[in-house]
Amino acid sequence: QIGEGCEIVNGIIGYGCRLFYGVKAVRFIMGTNSQLKYGARLINSYLGDNSTISCCEVLNSLIFPGHEQHHNNSFLCAALVMGQSNIAAGATLGSNHNSRSADGELIAARGFWPGLCVSIKHNSKFATFTLLAKGDYSHELNIPFPFALVSNDVSKNQLSIMPAYWFMYNLYALARNAGKYLDRDKRLKKRQHIEYDFLAPDSINEIFTALDLLKKLTALSGNKNYSDDTPENVLIQEGQNILEDQSNSISNITIHRSGFENSSRPVCISKVKEAYRVYKELIAYYGVTNLLDFITTQSIHSFEELQNALPDKPVRLQWSNIGGQLLPVDSLQGLLHKIKDGFIQTWEEVHELYEENGKVYSEQKLQHAYASLLELMNIEQLDAAAFKKLLLHTLNIKEWMVKNIYHSRAKDYQNEFRKMVYDNEKEMEVVVGKLEDNVFINQKKEELENFKTSVENIISEFRL
Repeated sequence: QIGEGCEIVNGIIGYGCRLFYGVKAVRFIMGTNSQLKYGARLINSYLGDNSTISCCEVLNSLIFPGHEQHHNNSFLCAALVMGQSNIAAGATLGSNHNSRSADGELIAARGFWPGLCVSIKHNSKFATFTLLAKGDYSHELNIPFPFALVSNDVSKNQLSIMPAYWFMYNLYALARNAGKYLDRDKRLKKRQHIEYDFLAPDSINEIFTALDLLKKLTALSGNKNYSDDTPENVLIQEGQNILEDQSNSISNITIHRSGFENSSRPVCISKVKEAYRVYKELIAYYGVTNLLDFITTQSIHSFEELQNALPDKPVRLQWSNIGGQLLPVDSLQGLLHKIKDGFIQTWEEVHELYEENGKVYSEQKLQHAYASLLELMNIEQLDAAAFKKLLLHTLNIKEWMVKNIYHSRAKDYQNEFRKMVYDNEKEMEVVVGKLEDNVFINQKKEELENFKTSVENIISEFRL
């Protein structure tokens, strides 16, 4: 649909797209099932599948599928936004007043959510599912912690980072959005396999990196004899000892010369021990749930059969997000070399290679999940006793996640400032619905019961 008052120059518009009400689009590409509306400006940019831009200015940007951008905000420098992103009102991303040339870029992995009136300098880089609290960030940022909340603490003149924030305080929104992206994927022909799960090879690899970083920072903050010159393996081991020590109640650590912000002011990493525990549990959950899916799809009926079906020496490969599709870095480099060497000469051949990789993605993801599990446990092979222990532990994690989903939504019903606009609780329930009737929460509770049954059946059938 091309509606009223649109000015469209030199563009490619994908199937199922809608442009209406004063849109200006110049030198652009729109993927399938995307929208430009209400005066949006899209210039020199690519907008991925299942995305919406409204009332905004987007220039020189490469935006992957599942992007939402409403109200008035702008990209002021080149941006690579890797999808499942949501840009809040008043955001100015990549202020161009800190460089002498047009050479800056903002890179944000999946799940980038800058809050209201956020201002960011270029160059900046963000891990998967980074949430930026409202504020003016006066320095370039490099945030390597996935699922983190980043805030500018003006009162203490410091940057604050809370790793694993989403799982501790806002799991309802994170889990609900994963389902919404699937529901909104209205592509008639899904040639490209787009990953919507928040636990996938890209985010899990970042979690491993974040775990080592938490260990090093904990060691440096806990022992004055250590410095940046201390061997990395020594720092990692010392930090692990501190974080694994149940008697140690370490919470917040403050560091200088961190590399997280281009400034000399301190950076506070909050809830370090909690984040360390959550990160480890997410790897275990990711690994076991992928094994359970494999058991179901392949109709495996014994632990010996599972051992024989799993790869002997799985490798946790590095992955890249290529337009919403996750590819091992080796596969990406192979594609690029084939293009450079002239073996691939048409766009159709490129699309075919994407499709071929999409067909083997589940197999590659399983290998990655299994390798992640073994690395987490520091073992070379999974035995029956360890598998049973993992199953029961993952069930506990699933119960914790469903409980957190409920509580993060229940806070909206308990907040006095949310309740004060209604005359009474009954009126509030008419408007927002009863908490016990929440379809998403009830769906997650049902999933938990099915998961529990599945675990019990496997333990029984595999004689674990």
